[in-house]
Amino acid sequence: MKNSLRKPGLVLATIVVVAVAMMQACKKDNSASTAPIPANQQKVSLFLADDPGLFDKVLLDIRKVEVLVDTCGGTGDENWEDKDRCWWDEDHKNDRDSKPDSCQLWDSLGIHPGVYDLLTLRNGADTLLAGGNIHKGTMERIRITVGNNNSLVKNGVTYPLKSVTGQTKIIVRVRHSEWDEVSTSDLQLWLDFDVQRSIIRVWDGQFILRPYINVFTILKMGSLSGTVTPWDAYPVLSVYNNSKDTLYALPWREGSFKVRGLKVGDWNVFVNASNGYKDTTITGVKVERGKDTKVGNIKLHK
Repeated sequence: MKNSLRKPGLVLATIVVVAVAMMQACKKDNSASTAPIPANQQKVSLFLADDPGLFDKVLLDIRKVEVLVDTCGGTGDENWEDKDRCWWDEDHKNDRDSKPDSCQLWDSLGIHPGVYDLLTLRNGADTLLAGGNIHKGTMERIRITVGNNNSLVKNGVTYPLKSVTGQTKIIVRVRHSEWDEVSTSDLQLWLDFDVQRSIIRVWDGQFILRPYINVFTILKMGSLSGTVTPWDAYPVLSVYNNSKDTLYALPWREGSFKVRGLKVGDWNVFVNASNGYKDTTITGVKVERGKDTKVGNIKLHK
């Protein structure tokens, strides 16, 4: 879930965002496999998704995906805040409260390494990033190794994208309770790039990658969807609740949108319109566990 200080009415131009699009398929879709899971192992599927962004392309060179497993089944301290979920790992020096003992090991997942264009992974789209069978136990971390071919395209111009000090491994902390259980040995999770925080413009023509990744599930959380018309209003949606959780949507050209990873409860939809059209707010949209709430068509007027 994204925690944001942005209030629904602020001008979108004040937001520095990342987004996502065309993604390469994984070499082997382990989530669709019907092969039995070996004893003392568990099946893991990691999907990648994202919110909208105002770039033409965001290209991320993903080389490897691993998970840190506590084979003794311990859960450790899971009372950390979501803002502390993700960071660059500098030769494991920042792996925080992960203890290198005999119970913990890094297991690699199957992945098609290559450059992923993040810009189409919005409005309910996603891709299987990594999957496979690993040791049985509690998963505490996800480690994503990125290569050197990271860039973004804005207004037709390509800019390099890298970390501040050249780190190449992204650590994502996960709680034991955050995984969707297809069965006790078949787990899945969606990794969601926070588009407001992952790309930082330090000055004109210079951008850095500061990954901020949240997680969501399909079975435990809900979603809402609908359409916004007309297209020439260039609508941007903010979906927010009373807990100051905020997610964003940028509809497709025909107006359709979908926001996933919503906690169960009441949400509001704010439509920030342009080109002379009036902003619109819909309140009290009820989101239910494992369901998609339809809000219908939102027609904007001048």
